[in-house]
Amino acid sequence: MHGSGHSRGRTRLPSAQEAAGRTLAAVSVVPALALSGWLLAGLPLLLLGWFRPLPTAVLGGAAALLLCAAGLRRLPATATPHRWATAATLAVALGSGVFNGLLHGEQLIVRRDPSTYAQYAVWLARHGSLPIPVGDFGGPDPALRFDSMGVYMTGGGIVPQFMAGPPMTYAIGHWLGGVPGLLLVPPVLGALAVLTVAGTAARLAGARWAPLAALVFAVSLPIIYTSRTTFSEIPSLILLFGAMNLLLDARARLRAALPGAGFPSAALAGLSFGLALLVRIDGLRDVLPVLAFAGVLVALRRIPRARPFPEGRLGVPLLTGLVVGGLWGFTGGYVLARPYLEYLSGSLLPLLAICAVVVALTVAGTALAPWIAVRARGLLTGAGWLPNAAAALVVLVMAGFAVRPWVQTVRRDAVTPEDRLTADFIEKTQVANGLAKDMSRLYYEHSLDWVFWYVGIPAVVLATVAAAVLARRLTRGEEFGWLLPLAVIGWTTVTTLWRPAITPDHPFASRRLVPIVVPGLVLLAVWGLRWLSRRLARTRWFAARRGRSRAAVAAGALLLAVPPAITSIGTAFTPVNRGEAAAVAGLCRAIPANASVLIAERVTGDRLTQVVRGQCGLPTARVVYPRGSDVPPRADVLRLVEAVRRTGRVPVLLAAEPEQLMAYGPATRVMSLHTRQDERSLVDPPNGTWSLTIDVWMTVPTQ
Repeated sequence: MHGSGHSRGRTRLPSAQEAAGRTLAAVSVVPALALSGWLLAGLPLLLLGWFRPLPTAVLGGAAALLLCAAGLRRLPATATPHRWATAATLAVALGSGVFNGLLHGEQLIVRRDPSTYAQYAVWLARHGSLPIPVGDFGGPDPALRFDSMGVYMTGGGIVPQFMAGPPMTYAIGHWLGGVPGLLLVPPVLGALAVLTVAGTAARLAGARWAPLAALVFAVSLPIIYTSRTTFSEIPSLILLFGAMNLLLDARARLRAALPGAGFPSAALAGLSFGLALLVRIDGLRDVLPVLAFAGVLVALRRIPRARPFPEGRLGVPLLTGLVVGGLWGFTGGYVLARPYLEYLSGSLLPLLAICAVVVALTVAGTALAPWIAVRARGLLTGAGWLPNAAAALVVLVMAGFAVRPWVQTVRRDAVTPEDRLTADFIEKTQVANGLAKDMSRLYYEHSLDWVFWYVGIPAVVLATVAAAVLARRLTRGEEFGWLLPLAVIGWTTVTTLWRPAITPDHPFASRRLVPIVVPGLVLLAVWGLRWLSRRLARTRWFAARRGRSRAAVAAGALLLAVPPAITSIGTAFTPVNRGEAAAVAGLCRAIPANASVLIAERVTGDRLTQVVRGQCGLPTARVVYPRGSDVPPRADVLRLVEAVRRTGRVPVLLAAEPEQLMAYGPATRVMSLHTRQDERSLVDPPNGTWSLTIDVWMTVPTQ
């Protein structure tokens, strides 16, 4: 690890100090390397239908070990390592993992994305192949529906929503400890994310600032929220910031005159960046600056006057790794999640077009690099205004987001069925929040307010100052190590705040800030505090007494850590969806082992079709209900019941209320769940939880 300055050599440090620096360097890249190896081996096995514990553990484990060995070889230590900083960082990460592990959620009944990921992981862990078969219901029937919330029906079978990366990761927990083991993987990943972000802070701001970055990051509500249940954002964060760490290490190796040692790290950084697409298709947007940056590095090698610039040699390995990782992501999406990508086509196709433009500009810029360099030097000779303009632009952009609620109200008219469902959800949430009904509202104009809630106004101000200072230095040819981190953080933050593209209820919408925005702003804020403290230390009043500088830094640290902690207190100590694992297990025990399950009610069908199919291991389908009704026609149900009987299996009907089953036989309640769920707040930070009750009734139709 290293600061942002250029160091041509390494001072020999005391062994304990050096060991501490290397430990912090290692633990902040191992999560990304191990996850990359697992995904690299896991996807081909899944495509072949061999995603089973033994082959995946052997190949995935071997790939993870090989990547870790390559990434940790001749690892650079921190320029100024501190044992207490490493120990404090490890303590924060461990505390985060234990705290979130004790209060983890149990989102298994399919209502929103976490339960969809959980059920996807359950299926992969138990079967190791896709698509999901529909099961035998006595032949095709127009009244049978095999899709439900979180899964699509295709010609070859049932396909889960979302990219395969997170379920392949969460399946590890299921193999080790069943459903309870699966539910504990998110807190482990959350702790690893703390280490990863702290490692980035140590590399760019110095090891002494890593504990503060770890703490501010760990207490932010979006991080706590996504570290307690099966989301995709934390694995994505690990890959993206782990990749930044690997690339910074590659640069440090070059600067330390270790011949060729930086190339493997640069290739592994590109691989980790590219594999982010296998975790979240939105990762394509996050890595666009990486593609352009790799082109810049390659172009630098083609400019005669820039050839002494050693970082240029990292361009080809970085680009190679990025292409390989991206290929894995696109393959996984096209083969395993095509209906999901088609659903996202309205936003995905413009993103692909932007990606094509970036590729074309990168290729052209690389090819014309010598010609561009000559012209650029002439243009920049008299452009002394450029550094100040770059800094001012950063401030103006953030100011624009701050005033946006007063000049814009973001709306969307419902056109598609999905839009209408979202609009109906927003209207119901407005009623629950005591707001005026307006189903066209999206509340995106308040996106910077979301950041104020979860990171704190002082952190946002410091991050803005830091970004402005760094932008000014970069345009003056300084702080090259910050170029890619600042580009990724700035690009993703601006595009996310402009269009979060998520239902705007909180804490659910806060997940959109997790992969880049929250850790990026924390990183910038910590660097900004370091910059400010050094400037204050040079003033006469602070220079007179060293204690004053330390007090100022302590006060700044409190201003960074306390506001996000205050926001988190309202929900941090209340686990949500507890009892779902036991409720689902009880449901599975109540259904006959040789049953084929027909769900004869709308809400139960949405929530439990894949749960019964995946966790209970039984053929399950919904019975089609007419528009305006929650239950299907009785004649359709009776016909399907008889068709199931002809297969030799036992027909079982499920519904939410006993009255919905009375026409078919006596009903028994097989699930009675009373738990807490996430709040749905539209205009204020979430400060509590809501109650949730789920009842399921069952009947075995009489002859």
